[in-house]
This record gives sequence, structure tokens and C-alpha cells, in this order.
Amino acid sequence: MFETKIGIDLGTANTLVFVPKRGIIINEPTVVAISLEENKILAVGQEAKEMLGRTPETIVASRPMKDGVIADYRVTEAMLRYFINKALGNVRFFRPEVMVSVPGAITSTERRAVVDAARAAGAKNAYVIKETVAAAIGAGIPIASASGNLVIDIGGGTTDVAVLSLGGIVNSTSVRTAGNKLDQAIADFVRRKHGVAIGDRTAEEIKISIGSAMTLSEEEQMEVKGRDMISGLPKTITVTTNEVVKAVEESLQEIVKAVKTVLRDTPPELASDIIDKGMIMTGGTALLRNLDYYIAQQVGVQSFVAEDALLCVAKGTGVALANLDSYKKSILSSK
Repeated sequence: MFETKIGIDLGTANTLVFVPKRGIIINEPTVVAISLEENKILAVGQEAKEMLGRTPETIVASRPMKDGVIADYRVTEAMLRYFINKALGNVRFFRPEVMVSVPGAITSTERRAVVDAARAAGAKNAYVIKETVAAAIGAGIPIASASGNLVIDIGGGTTDVAVLSLGGIVNSTSVRTAGNKLDQAIADFVRRKHGVAIGDRTAEEIKISIGSAMTLSEEEQMEVKGRDMISGLPKTITVTTNEVVKAVEESLQEIVKAVKTVLRDTPPELASDIIDKGMIMTGGTALLRNLDYYIAQQVGVQSFVAEDALLCVAKGTGVALANLDSYKKSILSSK
């Protein structure tokens, strides 16, 4: 059996690959390690992420995606080739059809870069779908119906908010505030309050382990190792949940502002549907503890985290690719 369709959620933090009938077969960090001396790729995905912040001068471990778009075209192409080969095997008889999800605010040039990179990586045809549409499809929302649905997709690089009805986007916005900005905010807070420098990976671990969007009466704490800013020596400190809440508050307000902006410009009939159904949250950062309650409290509309929130966009790309005719209104480019 030769699979010739692949859906790719090309995220800033993680890349997920969906193959129809087999489900999600790859879920790895969007990180590539390159040898500068030999000018070749040493590792991709989880193996490369282990190298972040730990490489000698001759090796660079970096994220080729920034804020949901391609920052390094050549590396992204090589990474896509790696994931396509890993999904289908190096020996295959057909070039696959590939659908890649992109942020809502992507420009035509950035969209073209995604399509070109997918084709150069071995795709026969490359299609592009907006993340909010893919997320809605993956979450099982009937987007073709004449009813309003509001989706908040919070990934690593961007937060995309959109109202969907009759298979298309009625109103949307995209802000470059998401998981990575939260990590940066936590690292900055630890530096300011404790005088200790920590890396992105440590900040992400703090967010996942003890992070919350709202203060807790029984907060958790975590021992964190970093470098003392004054002495330059290693130092261990304790960070608490409510410190993380303070650290990320400003970034979360930007996400809330984006949701309010979309709701303000939504036609009354669709706004009424959204009040009845609530807002659906997808993406890895939607899993931050109490974020759904925080957004509901700030906006005044119930919000729910979709089942398998991290996987919704990848699933949606696969479903849309398997049913191209049904979703052709929602697909941006097939050149």
C-alpha cells in the first residue's frame, strides 16, 4: 500500500505529519542542527532539540521557522524532505501530495515559499491551508454549516483567531504572540526577579510543569538551574506557579485582545451562534493550565480546549487533503 497524501502542520515549535488511514505518524520539534564546517544537516527534530544551547562553535542548532513563517528557506526544505522521507520511506513509487498549514496573516510571498519548499522536498503537488481552518476541521467542527464557529489556535509562534461559517473565514486576525513569547517572558522574569539566566528549554519546562494562566491558592514550585548574573556561576533557585502567572500576564493580554478584535467585527447573527456554542481553543499552548477559564473570564464567552488540541491542525490538514473537493473553498494555493 503506497500512501501518496501527507498533511503537515509546519509549526514554529513542533512539526506534525498526518497520513490518511495511519493518523499522526511524526510529532517532532521544528529544530535542525547543522555542521558549519561540512555545511550539512546533522540532526532534525528531537535529536536536534537536545543540542539547543549545547553546541560547540562548529555546530548550529536552530529553529528554521519564526513566528509561523519560514526564516531559513534552505534548512526548511531539507527538514521537510527529512519528514516526508521518514513518513513514506526513501524508496517510493509516487511523489506525494502535500498539504501544509500556515498562519492566517501569511503574505503571498511567504505562502509561495512554503509551497516551493514542499515541492523542492519531493511533493508532486503542494497545497496550503490556514491553521484556523485546519484546526476547526481537525477538532470536528462542521465548518460547512451556516453557523458561526470561533477558533483560537495558539501555537508556538502565532495565535490565530477566526470566525468560520459556510466553509470559509468570515473574520480573522493573527498575532505573533504564542508559546515562544510565553517562554521568553518567563526567562525574562526569572532574570529580573532572581538574577539568574535560564535558556529557552528551561523556560518551556517551567511553563509546562507548573505554569498557569490564573493564580492558584495552592501553588506548585519547581527547582530551576541557571547562571547567576552577578557571579557567573551556576545557581539553583525555586520558581512558583504564581510567579509564572505574573510573568505571562502581559503576553496573554495580547491574545485576549486578538479575540476581542475578532468578536467586535463579527456579524451579530454569527456572534449569537458563538455565544451559544462557546469558543474552541486548539494548539499546544492552549494546554496551558486555566487558559480557557482566563480567556472566558476576560471575553465573557465560554471557551473550551479541543480534544487532542496539539494534534487538531495536523489532523485537519490530512482530512482536507483526503477530501479536496469538499474543502476547496478553504484551500489557499495549489500551484
